[in-house]
Amino acid sequence: MREMVRDVREWASALLAALQFLTRLPLPAHMPDGPGVFRRSTVFFPLAGLAVGTVIAGVGALAEMAFPYYVSGAFALTAWVIVTGGLHLDGLMDTADGIFSNQPRERMLEIMKDSRSGAMGVIAAVLILLVKGVLLAALFAAAGRAHFTLLALVPVWSRAFVVLAIAGWPYARSVPGVGSLHRSAGVRHVIGSVLLAALLSVLLLVWAGSFGMSETVALLVLFAVLTYGTGGILAAAASRKLGGLTGDVYGAINEVLELVLLAVVVGMTGH
Repeated sequence: MREMVRDVREWASALLAALQFLTRLPLPAHMPDGPGVFRRSTVFFPLAGLAVGTVIAGVGALAEMAFPYYVSGAFALTAWVIVTGGLHLDGLMDTADGIFSNQPRERMLEIMKDSRSGAMGVIAAVLILLVKGVLLAALFAAAGRAHFTLLALVPVWSRAFVVLAIAGWPYARSVPGVGSLHRSAGVRHVIGSVLLAALLSVLLLVWAGSFGMSETVALLVLFAVLTYGTGGILAAAASRKLGGLTGDVYGAINEVLELVLLAVVVGMTGH
């Protein structure tokens, strides 16, 4: 019985760690730490993504009641940045500065570690925010319960891939950083995150009430294929450049995956 209670506490700590690391939701100030907690927390990355997606969809749905679709899109995008604390956006900027510097590998890593943002980082952030904002506006222009459900799933799957990126590619830095906290994650954590993302997707799609069983399965396969196909290409390309991945690269991959998945959702709902 004691072991069961201990296991429940450990997994609860892991869930809290995932939410505190990936969101800025008002949670207890103390973040559980330790290699075991961070390792287990990766399983809950999709659930943290669902928290983010729920906030985005909720803000968009509320704004749509009083504002035009393009204003609703702006509010939803603002909520997207605030609820994540700009964590992944910061990683995108640092990665863009490093990878597009045309410098040797070690110099790229140094540039990425610099807290100051360069021209390429600013350009990357502006472009991705601009496109996300336009896509959100397009989605809200034809908004319905099903559209908001699909929007909520975008951060779920992008964060599920981050677990594979952590476990599947080497860490590029010799000195530990924030991105190395979860390096002990392995195959079972990847499998756990995939299964959780799939379960959350099915539950949400069924709750939406707009999808039959065949449509639910098709959407599940589509999200999985797009996420792991696109993410694998991005991770492999970054690893070739840097000799591995870093925390900044995880954030950059997450941002690009969100953009790709959001674009596909808008494309589907637009037809």
